[in-house]
Amino acid sequence: MDEWEAGKQRLAELVRTMNPDVTVVIPTRPTSGTFLIALARGKAKKFVSVSEDDLIDLVDDHAVETEVLTKLKSALDGLSVAG
Repeated sequence: MDEWEAGKQRLAELVRTMNPDVTVVIPTRPTSGTFLIALARGKAKKFVSVSEDDLIDLVDDHAVETEVLTKLKSALDGLSVAG
């Protein structure tokens, strides 16, 4: 298991909890230190950038989780409007 796997699982879990109808696509590797997470519902898509450090810390750091949740909520709200 790579060092990001637990964070990827946690991020997907957070999205499923917020909106189970949304598909989450997380790249296997970061680009320039950032994961570009794709969120889709039907034909509507939004993207969220999460640094590799934040993805690693997502599991254990409440402040990072709160920051990522804010980004996810904003993107999911955008999907609701677009979808």
